[in-house]
Amino acid sequence: MAEQGLPEGSVAESLRSLGLTKYESLVYIALIQASGATATELHELSGVPRASVYPVLERLSQKRLVSVSNTSPKRFSPVKPDEAIRHLLQSIESDAESAKTALHQMYTQSQRPGKGNQELIWSYHGDEQIQARLIELLKHARERVQIIFYWDHLRKEIIESLLSLQPTVQIQVITDQVTMSTGGRKFDVIKVPPVPNPEFPGCMAGGVFLIDGKQAMIVMGSKEDGFTALYSESTGFVRFFSMYWNFFSSWGSRQ
Repeated sequence: MAEQGLPEGSVAESLRSLGLTKYESLVYIALIQASGATATELHELSGVPRASVYPVLERLSQKRLVSVSNTSPKRFSPVKPDEAIRHLLQSIESDAESAKTALHQMYTQSQRPGKGNQELIWSYHGDEQIQARLIELLKHARERVQIIFYWDHLRKEIIESLLSLQPTVQIQVITDQVTMSTGGRKFDVIKVPPVPNPEFPGCMAGGVFLIDGKQAMIVMGSKEDGFTALYSESTGFVRFFSMYWNFFSSWGSRQ
């Protein structure tokens, strides 16, 4: 049956974009036009098949868009449009939040590229990608974080991540002479001499980040040319940069 007396497309399509099916949209619009209608009347007005009207009304009731009378035959009335739209938006926001949580968990798992002795080394390019991955790694440290830090670019974000860790996580930082405020949190800070400023403007900088002795991320670059990072859980990769960290630690302690 044709959609008699109904707006052509626009309202129904808008309701469908808010999560209603085609039939749900048509029945709700019919109710707006004929509040207190019976299921038969809604079938005739909306063009929705008779056998589908009651299931549609049941779903609309579950979505808090329809109220039902206790008369015989039953009559149906729509929730006011502003309330109906509010209910639909709340449902969308709730579904979006659930989807975001589930997708974040899947994304986190997918970003753990290597397990155990797998010799996988992953590269990251660009400030945003590197920052997101590095902050994610630091946030999930459980035992210790060891850092060699010749890098002002993300200093604030990195320190904030370290300050958010549990007090049981040991934090050891090797850094140059730039002041490093720890906000009262206990850091083991080893100061080493700053790298001499090169004559060219694109000053290289970077850092080594070791997480729980199992993960390593190495960042190098400059503000002018951008940054590149390498990440791995490879035993050899982590061991190499752990030795590198120990070398700098011994050297810095003697300064």
